[in-house]
Amino acid sequence: MKIQDLLLVLPVVHCFTGTVQRNGYVSRSLEHISPGRSPTAVMDTEGDIDIATREKLTMLLRQADSPKFTVEEVEHSYGMPWNSSIDASLGEDALIYMPFWEWQIQFMKENLTNLRTLSTCSEKKDGPVEFSYNNNEKKGARIVSACFASDEYRKIRMTYYDAGDKTQVFNTVWYPNPKYNLPVLGVDLLSFNRKKYLAIVDFQPIHKEEEDHAIEFENLLEPIKEKYESLKGRMSSKFYDETQFFSQQMLFSRFEDEEIVARDLFPAYQQYVQTHLNLVREIEPVPEEMPYILECQRAYDTYSAERDPATGLFASMFGKEWADGFVYDFLFSLSVKETI
Repeated sequence: MKIQDLLLVLPVVHCFTGTVQRNGYVSRSLEHISPGRSPTAVMDTEGDIDIATREKLTMLLRQADSPKFTVEEVEHSYGMPWNSSIDASLGEDALIYMPFWEWQIQFMKENLTNLRTLSTCSEKKDGPVEFSYNNNEKKGARIVSACFASDEYRKIRMTYYDAGDKTQVFNTVWYPNPKYNLPVLGVDLLSFNRKKYLAIVDFQPIHKEEEDHAIEFENLLEPIKEKYESLKGRMSSKFYDETQFFSQQMLFSRFEDEEIVARDLFPAYQQYVQTHLNLVREIEPVPEEMPYILECQRAYDTYSAERDPATGLFASMFGKEWADGFVYDFLFSLSVKETI
């Protein structure tokens, strides 16, 4: 991490970890910051942040300051990009979503500023736990993950799950640098038995009202969505409430025609990614609001971790302890798990 990045992030982390004096607060509106008070001290939303989140933020700062690998090393770790499935009997087209992974890596390298890697390891009492790779040879499944940051994004994580024709998954989430009051970009693509497909691509709002973000964005997504009739479905309420952390322009589809993946889903996903980066580049940063935005991202992570339907799948393949850590400490690393 560059020194200028540390200077930007440290006040925010110190705000959450309680290492600054309690001589001020951060309000939702900059107009309400009390005269003479520091805008980077303690938030006035719910008082001091809880100890679990404080520890996570401290750990994340250490990870960001000590990347273990270069982007190129992570790009090709564990033989990525794979050109064949863990099921050796399948053909070259078994990895349905690998073109998404490859395109995203290249897009990030060509378009993001100061792209760097983040750790995929979580520190536990019994020692570090690594989440970059796991496999279950007996059940025929493997999972690989990578994590990055840039000047534009606090965290970009990518995961590919390969279980042959049974299941293929590509998942990525882009968290803007908290100096930008913008939605999170979320992508979840799944295939089951090469017969049933599920796709979600969305600018996931961190506020209940679109206008509470720095700029309205749904009007930019609507023309893209309109081009793809196959991606205009509605999600069920089985796992998520679509009124929370989902926009009206979410691309959603359950389909059985695999041709939709290359014909519609791939170009739509590419356009949503490019549009998200364009938003970051168009708005002015507001460093004073970073603690508030980071708190909103924490709420997003906690909500998502509690409801992630993939937790059961990961537990069945790689064990419950690893799966819980993967969801709470890597996928949604700002989340706070309730303890009973």
